[in-house]
Amino acid sequence: MIPPQQSWPEAFARRYREKGYWRGETFAGFLRQRAEQRPDAVAIVDGERRWSYAALWARAEAAAAGYLRAGLRPGDRVVVQLGNVAEFFSGVFGLFRAGMIPVYALPAHRITEIAHFARRAEAAGYVIAERGDGFDYRALARALQAEVPAVRHVFVAAGDAGEFHALPVERDEAIALPAEVSSSDVAFLQISGGSTGLSKLIPRTHDDYLYSCWASNAICNVTERSVFLVALPAAHNFPMSSPGHIGALHAGATVVLSPSPSPDAAFPLIERERVTITGLVPPLALLWLQAAPGTRHDLSSLEVLLVGGAKFTPEAARRVRPVLGCTLQQVFGMAEGLVNYTRLDDPEETITHTQGRPISPDDEVLVVDDLGNPVPEGQPGHLLARGPYTIRRYHNDDAANARAFTADGFYRTGDIVRHLPGGYLEVQGRAGDHINRAGEKISAEEIEDHLLAHPRVFDAAIVSIPDDYLGERSCAFIIPDGEKPGAAALKAWMRQRGIAEFKVPDQIVFTEAFATTAAGKVSRKELRARLRAAFLEQQG
Repeated sequence: MIPPQQSWPEAFARRYREKGYWRGETFAGFLRQRAEQRPDAVAIVDGERRWSYAALWARAEAAAAGYLRAGLRPGDRVVVQLGNVAEFFSGVFGLFRAGMIPVYALPAHRITEIAHFARRAEAAGYVIAERGDGFDYRALARALQAEVPAVRHVFVAAGDAGEFHALPVERDEAIALPAEVSSSDVAFLQISGGSTGLSKLIPRTHDDYLYSCWASNAICNVTERSVFLVALPAAHNFPMSSPGHIGALHAGATVVLSPSPSPDAAFPLIERERVTITGLVPPLALLWLQAAPGTRHDLSSLEVLLVGGAKFTPEAARRVRPVLGCTLQQVFGMAEGLVNYTRLDDPEETITHTQGRPISPDDEVLVVDDLGNPVPEGQPGHLLARGPYTIRRYHNDDAANARAFTADGFYRTGDIVRHLPGGYLEVQGRAGDHINRAGEKISAEEIEDHLLAHPRVFDAAIVSIPDDYLGERSCAFIIPDGEKPGAAALKAWMRQRGIAEFKVPDQIVFTEAFATTAAGKVSRKELRARLRAAFLEQQG
């Protein structure tokens, strides 16, 4: 078994501590402090349920005892797949309190992804709700245990547990809870965007992640009076840490959970709870901009709208202040670390045309050409980064580590950017075969592998197509093997493969052959580029 690790060279670690970036805090430690400092303040709002900081901490300790009583041990990895429900927080902070390591999964993930996370993390447990959006997660748990027997313990945090463990809400005092872990230990495993194959696992330490959260609070003006709306899935890195619900809880603020990011769900919550700040991906921001002029709900409490996950066009960005009456903050970051924000007092032109500048004075950013040479300011190039909250390795993945990190510790983000005066970045796109669909990163390679398993598919190539709503949509070019399977039938077959719905191709185009070079060869990257260019030319 390979324990998750993340390490910086000692000279870097010492500098980050001396400068106060790494404070020696842990997730369980800071929540305990908030429960002591603000016991009666509202921490979590989920529908009609309102948990104080004291109540959240008590439930976290009850969950921790429940994990230990069932047979899990400190250091165990536990896959967590919960939606925007209060039990997400008691379940996750319970793992932190028990010295265990959450492995975050999104509600949309299915057996293909969950089994991959469990195997790669060598997980021993799985935390779910009974149901979500009509889907039975207990059936998924049974499938997971059949496929990955090492996942010995399944906990149902909300709903009927059935044959599995119910997550307790009252502390079993007979169970001794362990001492607090070190702040330099890995706190959790986050999932990567999955730009090549299935997602990689990202080890984040207590020190580095909490720094990014409290530093984001300072940039976004999140204080104990703030009310943060979690509109996107709570397990996603963006609504977790930019500044996210972790930042809000660290500040002693209130976190409001929306079951959906749609205006129908979110606007009433903004009015009722007097929400001050939230974050959206661009397609949802466009939906809010469309719905806001006709809403009967009072959105005047909203002070800041963070938009990230994909590039927000200047045309749309300019509409935020006049339509929603709040300040836009553009966010450009990644689960691996580096996060950039426009600042609240930036000129409007900077807010609408750039994706911000880094959090930390010690964020090191390089923009280089294909050979690794620095490009002049203002010229597009590959973005590399290292710093006090940017990882130096993936978990249990030597091949990915060799590709993603330079010998001197820079992370190759895979983004093409322009470095502008003042340290601001303008995102140009992705360097690799990566589709950014409404903020969800999709690996072309992974989806092609699924399609090629179909008996009527001879070859397949997935490309990104610009989309006014999604940012990018996926288009599958298929060479059939004999009779065409039909687009609808092929999509239905893909869903039966047990993959997340957002990975099913939005569009399917059948073709007789793919163009090749004179030597009969072409790289998949070049092939996808040719198919995309030809498709766009036909559409234009």
